[in-house]
Amino acid sequence: MSLSSNPSRELRLVFLGTPLFAAICLEQLLESRHHVVGVVTAPDRPAGRGQTLRSSDVKKVAIEHNLPLTQPEKLKDKSFHAQLDAWNADLGVVVAFRMLPEAVWNRPRLGTVNLHGSLLPQYRGAAPIHWAVIRGETLTGATTFLLNHEIDTGHVLGQVEVPIGPDDNTGTVHDRILEAGKHLLVKSIDALSDGTAKLIPQDSMLDEDAERREAPKLFKENGRIDWSESASSIHNQIRGLNPFPGAWTSLPSGETIKVHASQRIESAFDGQPGEIHIYKSTLHVSCGVGTISLTRIQPQGKPAMDVKDFLNGLRTSIQYFQ
Repeated sequence: MSLSSNPSRELRLVFLGTPLFAAICLEQLLESRHHVVGVVTAPDRPAGRGQTLRSSDVKKVAIEHNLPLTQPEKLKDKSFHAQLDAWNADLGVVVAFRMLPEAVWNRPRLGTVNLHGSLLPQYRGAAPIHWAVIRGETLTGATTFLLNHEIDTGHVLGQVEVPIGPDDNTGTVHDRILEAGKHLLVKSIDALSDGTAKLIPQDSMLDEDAERREAPKLFKENGRIDWSESASSIHNQIRGLNPFPGAWTSLPSGETIKVHASQRIESAFDGQPGEIHIYKSTLHVSCGVGTISLTRIQPQGKPAMDVKDFLNGLRTSIQYFQ
């Protein structure tokens, strides 16, 4: 399946996005041959201790480049639709934005293309990078596809692969995907403009017997460490939730401790899951299978610190996490 080309070879784009990931993609589009005729981002929100209004990263880029901008509270608002019609875009481009109603994504002549942080159809959902790391994947990537009625299921325009190292965290993989994905996005839009785009149904991209892995929204409980799991699984969980939202555990006192980084170690200590073994400046914890070394943690009410600094400041002994 292919789409007809634009004789001018330049498309009028409306861009929808909010965070830094989206802002960097917008900047890449501004260097392309295409014309961004309008930008849609989230309304300013109170943030920080002073609850001052904060603009999104996408809004900052739009203002810097004097791009037409709108920040609708409701995506079904008729005045917002009127603004989209006035921009008369050939193509919508959405990166890290909320779910769009059909009245928005189907408005441009060529529809709306989305950049997703996984190799679809694997890891559909809100947190594809996190879940790929949590599940111990060694390969992920970015996918461009055209939106349709079901989330993350539209026909694929292009993909690029990105490796995941054994000690990468979500932050490092995010940056790698962003670097590759921003170029893929422009390449896919160029193909749509030139009429050379090949649209691939996702159902044809996965073997029938292959496990379908999803990437649902993360909640606080996803961060709780279950020490009865294997050391390898816990290490993947810790790096998959770093830098946000963070893996965590607690002491018998009830104090919560965030775990930002860990190392897998060859030696195993005798002990029950969650039992702590302190040796010099290291903190090892027995798991269901194997032992893990925690290297950077954040005690409740304190900043993140290396385990060595945490141990130096201990005033009472700690024996296990629960």
